[in-house]
Amino acid sequence: MAIEIERKFLVRDDGWRTGADAGTRYRQGYLTGMPGESGLRSSVRVRIAGDRAELNIKSAELGIRRLEYQYEIPVADAEEMLDRLCIGHTVEKVRHHVRIGRHLWEIDVFGGDNAGLVVAEIELAREDEPFERPDWLGEEVSDDPRYYNVYLAAHPYRTWQ
Repeated sequence: MAIEIERKFLVRDDGWRTGADAGTRYRQGYLTGMPGESGLRSSVRVRIAGDRAELNIKSAELGIRRLEYQYEIPVADAEEMLDRLCIGHTVEKVRHHVRIGRHLWEIDVFGGDNAGLVVAEIELAREDEPFERPDWLGEEVSDDPRYYNVYLAAHPYRTWQ
């Protein structure tokens, strides 16, 4: 069983950029698991990250600990799924990596319908694992469903009030 322990935060300012890599462009969409679906137990996502593609299945519970399974798939298949099978909006972002102490942070700078949103994520080995909080880190949103990519595909950031 694959478990993901991940915490999400808003980003306060651009201070993270000084230690960041060049980033990788992501395009992703959902085949199922959109908010509001009855009996929702998981989301199924297709993603292209740079020159790689994957199918991802995550349990639908809210919080920092969830089941997660990832499988590499051909990029051409992923492109066709994104163009023809996905529901909701496609989520576009550039993901940057920043090392702080012994942890690797993922900074997602959203584009398209979610432009203006910047979220930092950190994966942990344990829910209570301590980590260094950089100055650019803002409010924690791990328990706020609006900041999950599946929600952004159904309710883009530009439509929030």
